[in-house]
Amino acid sequence: MLARPVVRIFSAALAVSLPLAAQSSESVDDAAVEFLRQEGLERSQVMDHLSWICDVFGGRLTGSPNIRRAQDWALGRLEEMGLDEVRQDEWGPFGRSWRLVDFAMKVEGENPWPVLAWPKAWSPSLSGEVTADVIDADALSADELRKIDLSDKIVLTESARPIAEWFVGTGHRFTDSELLAMADGRSVPARETGQPGSADFRTGFAKRQAMMALFQENRPLLMLDRSYKGDSGTLFVTGAAAFPGSDGGRVRAQQKGADVVPQATLAVEHYNRIVRLLQKGLPVRMSVRLQVEMGDDEVMERNLLAEIPGASASVGDEIVMLGAHFDSWQSAGGTTDNGCGSAVMIEAMRLLRRMVEETGRRPQRTIRLALWSGEEQGLLGSRAYVAEHVAERGEPPVPLALHDKISCYLNLDNGTGRVRGVYCEGNEAVAPIFRAWFRPFHDVGATTINLGNTGGTDHLAFDAVGVPGFQFIQDPISYSTRTHHSNMDHVDHAVPEDLMQAATVIASCAWHAANRAEMLPRKGR
Repeated sequence: MLARPVVRIFSAALAVSLPLAAQSSESVDDAAVEFLRQEGLERSQVMDHLSWICDVFGGRLTGSPNIRRAQDWALGRLEEMGLDEVRQDEWGPFGRSWRLVDFAMKVEGENPWPVLAWPKAWSPSLSGEVTADVIDADALSADELRKIDLSDKIVLTESARPIAEWFVGTGHRFTDSELLAMADGRSVPARETGQPGSADFRTGFAKRQAMMALFQENRPLLMLDRSYKGDSGTLFVTGAAAFPGSDGGRVRAQQKGADVVPQATLAVEHYNRIVRLLQKGLPVRMSVRLQVEMGDDEVMERNLLAEIPGASASVGDEIVMLGAHFDSWQSAGGTTDNGCGSAVMIEAMRLLRRMVEETGRRPQRTIRLALWSGEEQGLLGSRAYVAEHVAERGEPPVPLALHDKISCYLNLDNGTGRVRGVYCEGNEAVAPIFRAWFRPFHDVGATTINLGNTGGTDHLAFDAVGVPGFQFIQDPISYSTRTHHSNMDHVDHAVPEDLMQAATVIASCAWHAANRAEMLPRKGR
């Protein structure tokens, strides 16, 4: 998911009652469902895919050596599975490559202690190990900051953030009442956790812009902030902030020539402790090592594609797509965001390929897998693919070769949770179709049709040009509270049974979409 809070919008106006005939007219291939359930729930390989992606290759930052190595592995695995047209689809240029080489931080003095922190992506290196005074820039006025030479100072850029103990668990599965609310088009109430509301990272955005403008004139040695949510050593860290360009326009830190000072995010408890020490008038000195490798030239990126070709002479060139973003942030293995989605989609293709091999049955339409890069920087990979092959965005979109050939795009990108249903993106005509496809999986929790929409991931690239694109509803588990973009996003927080279920359900949906008489209906048709 993109580096912003998960946003789900439910539209009560779209909650419609469908006649029983419309709900039951979609046929279901019972033999295919039975094969996929046996293979997917009893002989799954999804956790092996996931361990390779996240344990071996770790954080797959777009443009980094890690994602390149992980992509090379994925191409090899897809070929081993016997898929056709395994290839890379280049897009870009993306920006500069970045890799963390060495990092350590501690408070010095009579009572030294190590600080839990992570550098922000595309932060530059420091020159060797540095030791410097810390100042709380958030507590000072602009005039006061202008009077201080910040070039040898480590600056705190935000206020302390209050936290509270958890009196309920951080993990959660949707209850029957919550799923019913989704099906009815009602919003799901926020859970009562006892925690203070997590501050949106956009809070104080105007103040942060003003502070960055001041820092551009009076550059600090190192800028520190604290995780905008999370506690107990869990911190959420993404990319560095770059100073505005000469014309005042926004510049992304990965862009060639971007002006960036070293930056890191601290665990909130350690950040708050430093703030409290400074508030008591006590000096704080910190030593920091930060070494990175960053390319000066812009790199081209790539999406990965593979497929099972359609058998029909008449509709074999039509396509059912399923996909997930393969990139992640840098501070952990990138498991729930989105190694899980990538492993599930690889496994779904394995299940379908196994069915072709074992039964001799082939899909009538082509089933194509896509593993995107650049999602975390703004759906860049999927949008590049759509702009190159599907349609140019506009009012209306300008169709390209694949616009009228893609039946649908199915996406997974909300963590480790099992599939509980689907967001229909306002497309009422697909509701009875998905309802029929989910019926054989009611016993494993896939039940809910939500006619509203959800944001923040790659299905939006397709939906924006009129191609049916869908994100599945998933149990939240500990996604927002513990793993999404955090230093704890490791394989340990994946739920194997959930991923097995998700791969099986999605493989079945792809099979049925590839074999129905017509492509999925589009909005307004």
